[in-house]
Amino acid sequence: MPPNEISAAVQRPSFREALRFWFKLGWISFGGTAAHIAIMHEELVEQKRWISNGKFLHALGHCMILPGPEAQQLAIYIGWKLHGKRGGVVAGTLFVLPSMFVLLGLSLIYVKCGNVPWVVAMFNGLKPAVIALVVTALYRVGKRALRGPVESIVAATAFAAMFFFDVSLLLVMLGAVVPGVVLGTLRPDLLHRPIEAGAQDDESSYYIGLTPVTTAPAVRLGPTAKLTAVVLMLWILPLTAFRFFVEDFHFWRSLVLFFTKTAFVTVGGSYTVIPYVAQVTVSKLHWLTRPQMTDGFALAETTPGPLIIVVAFVGFMAGYNHFHGSLWMGTLGLLMTTFFTFLPCFFFVFAGAPLVEQTQSKPTIRGILALVAAVVVAAILNLTLFLGKAVIFPSGILTLRGLDAISLGWVILSLVLLGRFKQNVIHLILLSIGFGLIRHVARL
Repeated sequence: MPPNEISAAVQRPSFREALRFWFKLGWISFGGTAAHIAIMHEELVEQKRWISNGKFLHALGHCMILPGPEAQQLAIYIGWKLHGKRGGVVAGTLFVLPSMFVLLGLSLIYVKCGNVPWVVAMFNGLKPAVIALVVTALYRVGKRALRGPVESIVAATAFAAMFFFDVSLLLVMLGAVVPGVVLGTLRPDLLHRPIEAGAQDDESSYYIGLTPVTTAPAVRLGPTAKLTAVVLMLWILPLTAFRFFVEDFHFWRSLVLFFTKTAFVTVGGSYTVIPYVAQVTVSKLHWLTRPQMTDGFALAETTPGPLIIVVAFVGFMAGYNHFHGSLWMGTLGLLMTTFFTFLPCFFFVFAGAPLVEQTQSKPTIRGILALVAAVVVAAILNLTLFLGKAVIFPSGILTLRGLDAISLGWVILSLVLLGRFKQNVIHLILLSIGFGLIRHVARL
């Protein structure tokens, strides 16, 4: 059983009750990371009181350090706190499965009906809204992360390195570690330190609170080695099956290795993963085109679950295109991409959470985290320009003649609806689909 801060006031929920919540969350969590975190906070902190506000933010800080989607890892973490490893596995799996199946259905429709004019019109209407959603995420993350001149300088430098010099995100992340360690150790006052809200709450009224009853667990080599062996076996078995039962092993090995590496190197959540995947799979591996990548992002926005699920669409298109329009190979590509992308997330939480808890208060960790957050802002800006160019300048000509003024106008209107009027993401998606159809009928 995992470490818990047990309250006499609130009993631990049954596994069945938790299962019902994680299943519901997988189907209603539209709108990206911010929406997922907001839903979990409202349900688990405000209503169910399973975890306190202070502990919730504390756990979220842990997950921000780890590679992969922090919202899913936060669900794994809370599930682990409630019911051990089986609770974490259930929480993390149900967070992803609904969106994976929905995206599989949409991907099949996309490749079979993608040339139908009204389907094309729907996607064309969605694309400007996608740009607005990314810009909104850029504003929200930037407002939280760029609280001082150091973070702003690091973000600007990281963006310049990625946008102008095509430096990989991994190298940029590693480059931010050194100044993070130095400043976190020698001049922590130069870095923004978020104050954990809710620290004054009555922690005893929650099942999991900040007030410890037992000491923080030490990281033991035996269980960690056992966990590593299990995850490694789960990683090797499908790859071995590909070697003997599926044609073109070289392609499948490349797909497995790429998405495994993606899971290990992308710190900062979905908006860090997406630009990295888009850059490599479109420009270097040529598994899909830039417009297809934009369409995939639009599809991912219409599904529940984490936005990183767009990698499943990339895997589908990679298999579909490589095997000359095979729906079976596309489906296999989607399933394997999902498996190999999310498998490491469970390993990171189960193996790393105790260690991160012990080191969270150290200035060095805070320094690294602050500058990693700045790099995340740069990555989102890079993604915005990468996708925006294809939407606003569809011809590829960056002049007034190549400008799609109507799409630009819908981007601006979408930003107003999201920011000024707090429009629900699903409502914006439906409006954008209608906009695309109307534009198609009117031949605008």
